[in-house]
Amino acid sequence: MTEPIFLRDGDLFIPSGHSRGPWDPGAQHGGAPAALLAEAIDRLARPQEMAIARLTYEFLGPVPLEPLSVRAEVTKPGRRFQIADGEIAARGRPVVRVRAVLLRRGDVVLPGGHPDAEAPPGGGPERGEAAPFPVDGETEGFHRTGMEIRFGGQTNYGPGPALAWFRFARPLIDDETPSPAARVAAAADFGNGVSRVVDFDRFLFVNTDLTIHLHREPQGEWVLLDSRTWLERAGLGLAHSRLHDERGPLGLAAQSLFVEAR
Repeated sequence: MTEPIFLRDGDLFIPSGHSRGPWDPGAQHGGAPAALLAEAIDRLARPQEMAIARLTYEFLGPVPLEPLSVRAEVTKPGRRFQIADGEIAARGRPVVRVRAVLLRRGDVVLPGGHPDAEAPPGGGPERGEAAPFPVDGETEGFHRTGMEIRFGGQTNYGPGPALAWFRFARPLIDDETPSPAARVAAAADFGNGVSRVVDFDRFLFVNTDLTIHLHREPQGEWVLLDSRTWLERAGLGLAHSRLHDERGPLGLAAQSLFVEAR
């Protein structure tokens, strides 16, 4: 079996080095626990024929490369609209929380066909190109070995807006196939990294949260981020990403950024 990002051990999830982030060798990339929680929310939603319309994450601190507990529950039940809450804890201390909006799936006939059926900007993933991560560091990491990343539209890890395709390079949990929600969450947390406007080695620009709005599930393995970052001298920033798959648009993502010189 290909080494996954997380191994299940009873009620715990054991992170591998493929979950590591670029800021601290002992901490995970935000996309790894975000995907883990999205998977837990999906397991609540899918049996009820509910769709995930929004995921709002709060990163309460670094997520360590230590055994994690994951919980998720529907806190506002309903036939058409539900709210679900989830949490990841390390050694009993909460490190990530998520609130999800779930809406009932239906079959609504809309005028004008399917407005989201359009070519993604910069072309599909087959036209994308890999780019080396601009900072030396660990050989394993979510941004190195956990995800496959291809840049489109002649963009790369250089400063400025970016078009970047993402798919899992290995299973998320054991040998299981990740859910569409997990694929989106894993990719969406990369918005500030691929569209950076300052250097990794001179500044921290860490996201303290992540909000994802979806008007449909992604189809296929690939998710595209069309990302831009804005920073202010006060030490605040915002990364905004339009989300696509090979069929067309599927939602939006945003991250609040804490910015500090190293």
